[in-house]
Amino acid sequence: MRYPLRKNWANGIAAIALATVVALAAAGIATAAPPANTSPPTITGTPTVGQTLTAENGTWSNSPTSFAYQWLRCNAGGNACASVANGTQKTYTLVGADAGRTMRVRVTATNADGSASAQSAQTAAVAERAGSPAAPKNTALPTISGTARVGQQLTASEGSWSGNPDAYAFQWQRCDADVVLCSSIVGATAKTYLVRIADLGYRLRVRVTARNDKGSGTANSALSAIVAPAVAITNRRPTLTILSIRFSGAQVYARFRICDDSLKNLTIIQTDSRPGKLSYTRRFTTLVPPRPCGVYTRNWLPAPRFRGPGKYIVTLRARDKSGLTSLPARRTFNR
Repeated sequence: MRYPLRKNWANGIAAIALATVVALAAAGIATAAPPANTSPPTITGTPTVGQTLTAENGTWSNSPTSFAYQWLRCNAGGNACASVANGTQKTYTLVGADAGRTMRVRVTATNADGSASAQSAQTAAVAERAGSPAAPKNTALPTISGTARVGQQLTASEGSWSGNPDAYAFQWQRCDADVVLCSSIVGATAKTYLVRIADLGYRLRVRVTARNDKGSGTANSALSAIVAPAVAITNRRPTLTILSIRFSGAQVYARFRICDDSLKNLTIIQTDSRPGKLSYTRRFTTLVPPRPCGVYTRNWLPAPRFRGPGKYIVTLRARDKSGLTSLPARRTFNR
């Protein structure tokens, strides 16, 4: 007599469970599921280098709460696709590397139950940027604005270029006061440059490199005025400081700074000496006077008695028009 009751009780539980599922379905409560794509993503925009493409999400079921994007660079048939570095936004600006390729976008939809991805059709082949058939060429030189004085800031203008450059790089350089002998300043690669004490007596210029997807071109600005000190310099006689001396084979190259408030050209007196040998003196003249300082480079070939192994001494002096001479500046080399 107990068994029929137990069977009836089990049938009742099953009926209640079935009724609950039917009621939940009727109330619109669906079984949990990740998003599913019902219409693929699409791309809008013009496939030309420099133009921006925009991803459209497509249509998804199961109420996605967020979307993620990955742009893909593919071959002409839309195959062999590779992810584009930094191409993870809803929009993507086409670059030179995309020319001749097709583009797709992969959209990933996410909800609380998971994620799913779908991929767009490929675009037409990406065209070259209009008006950039070649690497940039300079049509008007870069310029520098500001005052060439220690502590002041200079600003570079790119100049004008053909080929529609999409990027510019800058390199500031120091140049001698009287000849265009220039060297790059380490770390000075911004559009602006703060003039420092090491620039005193030099002229400055900026070298601008323009780039597009076809290549690059470079142009130099005109030279600045000679860099002036932050505070006026007055002296009774010239001063001379050796900045560097180097050898190229037997030839000697000396770079030095002269400061003199006469604002006139000076004579540079250079002497070679070696213990036990008769010294030799030569003279140079500045082509542009210090204002009030100037950096100059001169080179010479020492007489045969100063070449080869042994001690070699270089002495430099500066003499103004009145005959006043700087204290000697010396460098000694053991060769």
